[in-house]
Amino acid sequence: MLDLYKNIKKLRLELGLSQDSLAKMTGYTDRSSITKIEKGEVDLQQSKIELFAKALHTTPKKLMGWDKEEPDKPNTIAAHFDGTEYTEEQIDRIKAFAAFIKSEQ
Repeated sequence: MLDLYKNIKKLRLELGLSQDSLAKMTGYTDRSSITKIEKGEVDLQQSKIELFAKALHTTPKKLMGWDKEEPDKPNTIAAHFDGTEYTEEQIDRIKAFAAFIKSEQ
């Protein structure tokens, strides 16, 4: 849950929003509620997480830290070729051949 609170503050600052502005956008009366939320002193209900995500122009999943962007990594040998598209069967054959070559070392 810690990611949630850190992400709320991080995104609020990135968007240049004050705590007062975010409070109004999410149905709170003043910034003291946002201060407590950003410190992790308040548990947020799912409906509030959705409101925060909308106000901060993100998804609840990203706000919770469950959808971290990871750099694209090739996960098969076929990914290292010149852009040629391969069928699943061809990819399996390439993997088998690579395993064979590796076993010969």
